[in-house]
Amino acid sequence: MSRSADKTMLQDLASQPVFAKCSRKELQAVARLGTKIVIDAGYVLTREGRRGYEFFVIVEGTATCSIDGQEVARLGPGDFFGEMALLDGGTRSATVVADSPMQVLVIDSREFGGMIDEAPATSRVIMQSLASRLRSAQEQAPA
Repeated sequence: MSRSADKTMLQDLASQPVFAKCSRKELQAVARLGTKIVIDAGYVLTREGRRGYEFFVIVEGTATCSIDGQEVARLGPGDFFGEMALLDGGTRSATVVADSPMQVLVIDSREFGGMIDEAPATSRVIMQSLASRLRSAQEQAPA
């Protein structure tokens, strides 16, 4: 990777909320772990009930998140998903489909563990997001 490409990747990572509090050293570790890919509109990134092997961070584009066929969220740049299946070894809790062409950073399950170890600032952001999603689900659940 050239110096300019490396600098661009670090800037791209630093602009993502999940990595915003990372030190330069942590960002360099994440840059070595993740892979940026382009996704076509309509592509299914995760399917509810299936085993999960990747963590995704949306760099560009939008996606729809659904549970049991019901839309629960619209996702866009800076949003991330896929962490629950990697954290607990369970299946995907939702289906995520690209609404538009997308650019995403993909971190596989092995790399995800490395990211948590090498960039611990990401852990707090991921935990806060999980807590927020849990609270939201509890508020929407019938009494």
